[in-house]
Amino acid sequence: MILESDTPGKKASHPLSYKPLFLHKHSFLKRFTNLAIALSSGLLLWAAWPVSPLTFFIFFAWIPLLWLESTIKSRKKFFGLTYITMLTWNVMATWWIWNASEPGAIAAFLANSLLMCFPWLGFKIVKKWLGEKMGYASLIAFWMCFEFIHLQDWGLSWPWLTLGNVFATHPDWIQWYSYTGTSGGTLWVMLVNIFLFLHLKNNYKRQTAKTYTYLVTAILLLMFPVMLSRISYTHKDAPGPGSNIVVVQPNIDPYEKVSEETGSFGAQLSKLIHLSEQATDDNTVLVVWPETALYTSNGIEEDKMKENFFLNPLWGFLQRHPRINLFTGVESYKVYDSKITSTAKSGGPGFYYDSFNGSALLDSSGTLAFYHKSMLVPGVETLPWFLKFIDTWFEKFGGTTAGYAKQKERTVLTTKGGYKIAPAICYESIYGEFMSQYIRNGANLICIITNDGWWKNTPGYKQHMSYARLRAIETGKWVARSANTGISCFIDPYGNVFDPQPWDTAAAIKMSVPASTEKTFFVTYGDILSRIITVLSLLPIAWTLTLWVMKKFFNNKKRILPVAKNNE
Repeated sequence: MILESDTPGKKASHPLSYKPLFLHKHSFLKRFTNLAIALSSGLLLWAAWPVSPLTFFIFFAWIPLLWLESTIKSRKKFFGLTYITMLTWNVMATWWIWNASEPGAIAAFLANSLLMCFPWLGFKIVKKWLGEKMGYASLIAFWMCFEFIHLQDWGLSWPWLTLGNVFATHPDWIQWYSYTGTSGGTLWVMLVNIFLFLHLKNNYKRQTAKTYTYLVTAILLLMFPVMLSRISYTHKDAPGPGSNIVVVQPNIDPYEKVSEETGSFGAQLSKLIHLSEQATDDNTVLVVWPETALYTSNGIEEDKMKENFFLNPLWGFLQRHPRINLFTGVESYKVYDSKITSTAKSGGPGFYYDSFNGSALLDSSGTLAFYHKSMLVPGVETLPWFLKFIDTWFEKFGGTTAGYAKQKERTVLTTKGGYKIAPAICYESIYGEFMSQYIRNGANLICIITNDGWWKNTPGYKQHMSYARLRAIETGKWVARSANTGISCFIDPYGNVFDPQPWDTAAAIKMSVPASTEKTFFVTYGDILSRIITVLSLLPIAWTLTLWVMKKFFNNKKRILPVAKNNE
């Protein structure tokens, strides 16, 4: 093959300067090659994602995109190819959103892919101005900063593809998440990818000691966290006899639940009670029902639950079992005489109300406490003001134009049996630092209630369950997970799953779960790694802007000086 360098008449001195002549003559083929490279990065990211067995692919998934950055000068072209990588990853890994809302899925794919491109664009700009070392350091900082922002409640938060989530099916690799949370996994992935890429780039057509330094560094970075994790990892058997928790999986079609069919609520409630009574015994102190287990088309008024005629079978069940607390999801609302909250909606003169995707802790005496979902799903449950015009896309979920109201406090729900519950309703369980705040407030058990049936039998519900294992490791707490259609299970503080119930199966499971008061480093200090790197990410931005301003200033000064001399 004939090769040429960037400078006519000279041989190429660097591997990346070699350009096949036929690519110059056939620009279409060159564009097709770059497109294939961009696609390969997105496909590798998808292939590594839970619940795929190819998790190891994540350690070289970014290499094709890094190669493109090193060979393409145009920022616009690189941005376009980066978008192709991100769009491929988003669509392939979360395509199941389509089952809930086709327009909503398209909007999510396009918007999230776009946001993911900006850390890479910033990396290319910084690398040009500050050099290679600062460039790669800025890539890590910018990407982790992006993930940290995406984990905040900013209206379009969608951290499903946080890189650290990729190890959710390998708890034996990541016991150190109890110190770093998922941000430690993101840092791990980025470092290994960059050092492997530097090895490949420098080893192309030549071999140097520096090249093998990169390779050895990548191997050590790859192995050390796993070895460290294996030392502390334990796979224990389920706890022995004692006070137990019953988790119910009723397997009720969520689309049927929100339909207008009359009489369905009574049948659904009867099924929940029947499954609960099958599993409870004299040692049962807590029963957990899934998200929106108590749902009617008109909602349930929180202040009048005891007087609600349709809930009489529920109170009868609790009176037959006075030792039991019930933690359940409830679609509820609260009525006010005036607009006393910013989210209250008007239902007529002197009638205002807030609606909630919430949960309640109940016993035979009535309602003990409520918790209102705080991290709402974008589109489905909440929308920023500038996207209110698309709220009708999500009507099938029961959402409204104003969305659900939520609470700011991380309220711990205390049971008679000694459990202090950290409640997580569906989407909330993918937020690590958010969940750690409950443990900081005294919670000793995480209860996740969810309704993953919206996505049907797809990888979505499996990924969601796997992410719960990360919360167990980060907080050092047991997790009781009740999912309407599956997967209901128990998870120990090491991320091991007990008694998982299959999809599309009605079941009730029971386990004696210890309540621990110990706090992990991550619980005590939060996501300190992300905070430090987010602050550090400001340095290359400031440095680059300073150099750019100085260059503009001196260029302008050079243009002015000749004019001044002529005037003299």
